[in-house]
Amino acid sequence: MARLELDDVRKVFTDDDGSDIVAVDDVTVDIADGEFLVLVGPSGCGKSTTLRMIAGLETVSGGDIRLGGRSIVGQKPQDRDIAMVFQSYALYPHMTTRENMSFGLEESTDLPDSEIAERVENAAELLNIPELLDRKPGELSGGQQQRVALGRAIVREPEVFLMDEPLSNLDAKLRSQMRTELQRIQEDLDTTTVYVTHDQTEAMTMGDRIAVLDGGELQQAGTPLECYHRPANKFVAGFIGEPAMNFFDATVDGDTLVADRFEYRLTAEQREAVADAGSVTLGIRPEDIEVVAGGDPGDNAFTTVVDVVEPMGNENAVYLGFESDPSDPFVATVGGMRRLDADEQVVARFPEEAVHLFDAATGEALHNRSLEGGAEVEPRI
Repeated sequence: MARLELDDVRKVFTDDDGSDIVAVDDVTVDIADGEFLVLVGPSGCGKSTTLRMIAGLETVSGGDIRLGGRSIVGQKPQDRDIAMVFQSYALYPHMTTRENMSFGLEESTDLPDSEIAERVENAAELLNIPELLDRKPGELSGGQQQRVALGRAIVREPEVFLMDEPLSNLDAKLRSQMRTELQRIQEDLDTTTVYVTHDQTEAMTMGDRIAVLDGGELQQAGTPLECYHRPANKFVAGFIGEPAMNFFDATVDGDTLVADRFEYRLTAEQREAVADAGSVTLGIRPEDIEVVAGGDPGDNAFTTVVDVVEPMGNENAVYLGFESDPSDPFVATVGGMRRLDADEQVVARFPEEAVHLFDAATGEALHNRSLEGGAEVEPRI
């Protein structure tokens, strides 16, 4: 186990025409000993490239990567005491599970056969696959093959695990089960882990902290709840959460936000937060919108019309259009037992304590929702 530090790490590729393509731009993250950090972001954001630089599979264009206080930039992958689990299982089809798990140790270490065999047996017990040790990959399911690939990394007893979207080839139910298994295994081994995914559900449920990337730049690093409730900017707010946060562009007019389809009265705290901003974006999560059937709209409540209802079982996603312009709906979530019909008129209220405000020009968070029952957490990057 060891602390892993990324200090202004940068990766630049050169295109065929000689132009530079910045894939990772000065990313700085400090990953504690035994921590489970998830790198998350859309395709092309630089998360896999970052992981490959840690592993030594990509050269570093700038900055430093330190493991246990020592720089590993320039070291060969096999000398970094890091084990990587890929999206593809990359198992040798002609070898048994036992042989696949032991092959790397046999080729790269001087460990005696008895110790290698003991490590394989212990890893198989940890992964609940001892009965599969004499089977070949063609005889295993996708989930079983994934466990073998994990076992191959575990037997190395590395200081750091790197995982590049290891569950993306599994079906939804098995992926959910493996998320739980991976968390259990990581807690049992207490090994520093960096996990890459584009799936925000994996990020929110698995990581001690998540690091959100976009365009090669780190947007925010924090606990899942920090990134969800106290996003550092509009990108993080929109990327984390499903359904996504609703956004409305508006101008500041005294203590009122003036949007195309509504006006929103600000609290004194909100007014102070946007004092220097001429234009802002109001954000509110679907679950925070209060939907009331009938009645007259009051402060920060608006008459809307139900467009589409998507039943999700435990909740319904309700797409609402403003009465003045129903062509561009926003989404609210209500309880799964609640019945709403298309074209029904309802009142949607945006509670003041649930509203986020972002600078329209930069996307920077100016004001985040209040957190009841606990200390507020400042957004951090």
